[in-house]
Amino acid sequence: MVVIAFVLRFGYILIGHTYRFKTIDDNFGFGFEMGRIGRSLALGQGFSNPFAGATGPTAWEPPLYPYLIAGVFKIFGIYTHASALVLLSINSLFSALTCISIFLIAKRCFGEKVAVWSSWAWALLPPVIFWCTRWVWETSLAAFLLAVIFWLTLVMEDRNGVTPWITFGLLWGIAALTSTSMLSFLPISGLWAWHGRARLGKRSLGGVMAASLIFAACLTPWLIRNYRTFGQFIFIRSNLGSELRLGNGPGANGLWMDYLHPTKNAQQLQRYQQLGEVAYVAERKREAMAYIREDYARFAGLCFRRFLYYWSGLPHPQSRFAPFANLLFVASSVLAFWGLGRALQKHRPRAWLFCWLMAAYPLAYYAVFFLPRYRHPIEPELGILMVYIISEAESWRRSVTS
Repeated sequence: MVVIAFVLRFGYILIGHTYRFKTIDDNFGFGFEMGRIGRSLALGQGFSNPFAGATGPTAWEPPLYPYLIAGVFKIFGIYTHASALVLLSINSLFSALTCISIFLIAKRCFGEKVAVWSSWAWALLPPVIFWCTRWVWETSLAAFLLAVIFWLTLVMEDRNGVTPWITFGLLWGIAALTSTSMLSFLPISGLWAWHGRARLGKRSLGGVMAASLIFAACLTPWLIRNYRTFGQFIFIRSNLGSELRLGNGPGANGLWMDYLHPTKNAQQLQRYQQLGEVAYVAERKREAMAYIREDYARFAGLCFRRFLYYWSGLPHPQSRFAPFANLLFVASSVLAFWGLGRALQKHRPRAWLFCWLMAAYPLAYYAVFFLPRYRHPIEPELGILMVYIISEAESWRRSVTS
């Protein structure tokens, strides 16, 4: 299954020439901010320059994926077709390996039939293949890591000794340095693992301490770097205030106001260069918070719109394919929620972990803005729920006709 999934993805990269990124804007479409930082690292300029020109040190993005880009750039060349092919192939490998975690999660929660169908769906469906074959970004790696963590959370109650807890802390450290959005699931994951063991009378204090130490050890070097570079504590990445402003301010309608982003607005880029990253983000945060405080009901309305966009897709009035794409987006959400509801109704205890993931992970995006790739990291779990409800309907149909 993994081999077939990777071959499909790699073949699509070659046949579709998706490794040939546009060279406009000095190759910005090749990895966007992460590509820019990767280029700076490869050139020996440090973790810096996420936008056009030399803008100085940055913590705009988490460090792991830009360092991966930099390593590939050092070997295969900066912004070359060879580097693009390698990076997209690595993404495709992460995506293909996710089949394993999907199978293990689904088998433990819903049985082998759902496990097989869910894994094959992930391996074969075009919407899954899209992100790993066209975007040099951490999207596929995040989905892979979150699926592994989800599975480990489920099985921690069966594991003895401190080694599983060390693995737990290490995986969460890697996840945090890959995509900070995943941290919304960390408290739920940790509490679930602890509670499952406590229910069986197993002690976890030593393991929790070991996992916490490993997690802290993973993050500390980067946090020290940020403090030394910017003179203040920055937890992994710096840009939350800017993201908040891009979704909340005059003219806000629930969508990403990309025309205010430094990559698309010369005045904002100039302001970023004048103030420096930390001061610029702080200014943008003050603007967003002032807008929010003016009318909390308006902010709640914007959050509700973003909730709808997260689960039904973004409006694309100028695209003739938008209705079809949004229909698929809505259908997938309906099936996932239906599957979750069915699992809870049948008192499947592990269904609650799916519920908490679906409740916690999107919260930050409701407050800022939503882009379609922001849902991809939880698509493995959503896919399992979709297949589960389809299998339930199939079983019901057979029982009726027999």
